Amino acid sequence: MCRHLACLGPTVPLGEVLVAPEHSLYTQSWAPRHQRHGTVNADGFGVGWYAQDDPVPARYRRAGPVWADLGFADLARVVRTGALLAAVRDATLPGADGEAAAAPFAAGPWLFSHNGAVGEWPGSLAPLALTLPAQELLGLAAGSDSALVWALALHRLRAGDALGQALADTVRDVAGAAPSSRLNLLLTDGAAVAATAWGDTLWYLHEPGRRAVVASEPYDDDPRWREVPDHTLLVATRADVTLTPLKEPPA
Repeated sequence: MCRHLACLGPTVPLGEVLVAPEHSLYTQSWAPRHQRHGTVNADGFGVGWYAQDDPVPARYRRAGPVWADLGFADLARVVRTGALLAAVRDATLPGADGEAAAAPFAAGPWLFSHNGAVGEWPGSLAPLALTLPAQELLGLAAGSDSALVWALALHRLRAGDALGQALADTVRDVAGAAPSSRLNLLLTDGAAVAATAWGDTLWYLHEPGRRAVVASEPYDDDPRWREVPDHTLLVATRADVTLTPLKEPPA
């Protein structure tokens, strides 16, 4: 399992969102409060962020634990943004992908993260993998379940699906192929955030017109945090948040 977070709001240093809060994503790498599977997220981390007037995000990812990376401390102190997605990773299975397996995954304007695990991986998703064009399958960022889930969602985005629709349909297909999967997905294009609650915790904090934060768990004790019901799609902008029940996969 993992912990992840996306934020849209005023331009602030990365560290104000990811490090400074009492129960920040940084702290969740070794002391999560709501994580249901696993206890330490030390198998990599990453952050992607958007600079003003540039639709393509920058990323910083590493294979080790965030607390051991002194470079991240400097980055978090000086880099400023109004939109970001970050994650700390607890690998589903051992692997040699290293940094390539750390979220956020990226393509064009999009950043993506998966908090969860695909059941009976990898055999369960072989039929879905074969629905991808060969060049997309060969271009997988890593050999992990999360990388393939991202490829499935990305295929829909490139076909013109909106953020929420791409995630909802991906969850339906993956859950249909591997019913025991946990599929908390997080996606942003810098202007909106889409997320799914499917098997683990998801929360949001919204200040209409100013800020929207979507996270695996609250990073502080602000009473305005709200938990998203399981099997729900969330789509958030700075202006509003909508929650929609996800369709169950065919029996």
